[in-house]
Amino acid sequence: MIQRHPIKNFHDLDHVAEFLKIDFPGDMYRVEQAYPVLTNSYYLSLIDRNDPFNDPLFKQCLPHSDELLDYDASFDPLAEERQSVVSRLIHRYHDRAVMIATNRCASYCRFCFRKRFWKRGNEFSDITDTELEDICAYYRAHPELKEILVSGGDPLMLSEQRLKYILDRLAEIDSLEVIRLASRIPVFMPQKISDELVNMLSAYPCLWFATHFNHPHELTDDSREACRKLISAGIPIINQTVLLKGINDAPETLEELFRQLIRIKVKPHYLFHIDPVTGVRHFATGIEKGKEILRYCRPRLSSLATPAFAIDLPEGGGKVSIQENYYDGECYETIFSGKVKYPEQL
Repeated sequence: MIQRHPIKNFHDLDHVAEFLKIDFPGDMYRVEQAYPVLTNSYYLSLIDRNDPFNDPLFKQCLPHSDELLDYDASFDPLAEERQSVVSRLIHRYHDRAVMIATNRCASYCRFCFRKRFWKRGNEFSDITDTELEDICAYYRAHPELKEILVSGGDPLMLSEQRLKYILDRLAEIDSLEVIRLASRIPVFMPQKISDELVNMLSAYPCLWFATHFNHPHELTDDSREACRKLISAGIPIINQTVLLKGINDAPETLEELFRQLIRIKVKPHYLFHIDPVTGVRHFATGIEKGKEILRYCRPRLSSLATPAFAIDLPEGGGKVSIQENYYDGECYETIFSGKVKYPEQL
């Protein structure tokens, strides 16, 4: 059933504890002093009240003491700041770049690779007109750039009027062929995907929507309806999932997620290994776990339902897809020696 009640935002653990009707240990409050809490009543309502601390959604949005462990990691391991060619534009690949439209989010994902944006003491910041014009000028000066990823934070946290202005300015760039809008709003605040918003987005024929479901429990009637609206308006949706230890690293869990996504016409695009950001290493599974999941999914899921497993190289090296080795020399030789009987030979 679609949720009709207003969504209440929570900015501190005391209010979350009151909503969930549980007591938090003191170490969670210590983490909150370094990395603040932001989530909402809709997402919290999906948590299993009988076992909240082991719930996969609880672990994604609420603090853990391991966040304070120092692994000598970086807040910017992907060198985004070094690859910012103008303010708020990261140019890493030949034909595309990333615009940071805002650092606002509907909820703070504890594994976020841009955790530096919301670390305690940082303020909200949206793209200015001057920054937007500089980005447009950079694109016009680099016609090899064919695609832009409008990211954040979450660009759908901007007002509809402001988002439309940004998209209008980008759509005026002749060489730009694809605008990709990256948002976790269908997961955290699906009621925000209104008919008015969808109608506005559908006016841009080059627009793709990239969202981020990590667990089957995030696929609710609300989130399915949000995706249905976008797809019905002709806006294709792809999904990126992060592989998270103790949350979705069971192969059966991801199989269920990918099946549910493809059922509503959302393409599983990437399964990412966690980035080596300060305070998130407790979510890391290791590369072999991802390869194990590939081996499990390959014979069970079609190519439509199977994402690419990838890792983002440090120091701005970019994404690298990691493939399991399916080559079997003996099988290969048998096929090409003529010893295999095909159906018409049987």
